Amino acid sequence: MPPTISVVIPTYNRCRSLQRCLDSLRGQADAPLFEVVVVDDGCTDGTREMLAAYTAPFPLRWIASERGGPGAARNLGVASAQAPLVLFLDDDCEADARLLSRHAAAHRTIERAVIIGPMVRPARGRRRSWVLWEQEVLDKQYRAMMEGLYQPTPRQFYTANASMSRAEFLDAGGFDSAFKRAEDVEFGYRLWDAGVRFAFHPGAVVTHYAERSLAAWWKVPYQYGIYDVRMWRDKGRRGMLDLIRHEFPKRNSLLRSVVRFAAGHERRSRAVAGAALAVAAATGEMGVFRIARPCYSVAFNLMYYQGVAEELGTDAIFRSLIGGRAVDITPP
Repeated sequence: MPPTISVVIPTYNRCRSLQRCLDSLRGQADAPLFEVVVVDDGCTDGTREMLAAYTAPFPLRWIASERGGPGAARNLGVASAQAPLVLFLDDDCEADARLLSRHAAAHRTIERAVIIGPMVRPARGRRRSWVLWEQEVLDKQYRAMMEGLYQPTPRQFYTANASMSRAEFLDAGGFDSAFKRAEDVEFGYRLWDAGVRFAFHPGAVVTHYAERSLAAWWKVPYQYGIYDVRMWRDKGRRGMLDLIRHEFPKRNSLLRSVVRFAAGHERRSRAVAGAALAVAAATGEMGVFRIARPCYSVAFNLMYYQGVAEELGTDAIFRSLIGGRAVDITPP
């Protein structure tokens, strides 16, 4: 019989984490028939040898590709998938025993939906403080969705744990491999335009063993700022600028003051963000989160707005956005 779900896992140089992810799929309870498709995105750490030797109780296929990024890898995985449903997992996640059954059940009750499940932190083991801060931010979003404060949107399309129809994935064109960050959000908006909606399932859980250096963590918000502007400029998604304009006044007063002072001035913003990050890392690693939290928030958000300002390329437009004024311009 053909599988009901294809689990697509892009991977890059995380051999041990990938094996843990695969091991977690061995004991799925009440799961429909499923297959696993791993896309090796140019690994050089023995991943291919591990996959060749791995004995799985489920159909397992792997595709070796040149380094193209997670979006391109997921596209390859979906193209090879044989099931009508696709579940995206990240290689540093461990599946709950009922992950597949809960994703499948949600699709039986909700039509034309992307089902998003939470990523939770491991119960054991020490995580770096910047990773813990990021998890706290995610936890707040999960609680808000569980409490019905807002419904998930393309901005919550976290492909570490999300499922959808393979046909609708293909109809919408898949991920844009030119987007090296926020490729999931950009694709999510195209799905939204096509009438697909997003639903949060709190029981469809993965444990996320996030590992990221402080330097890598610092790059993330800056890249998100750049790609949010590119969604407006390259994709004609004017609403991205409206989101930036509407969200800035909701930031706390300290953060707004820091952004007004530093964002748009590269040396100044990096100096201020770097200082906040140094304090955050020093206090966070000592467990003093009452100091680390606001400092991480300043560093993260300032680098996001710096990415926005640089990609806009015009200080007047950026100042109009954070000043709450509508920007009546057409993407070039």
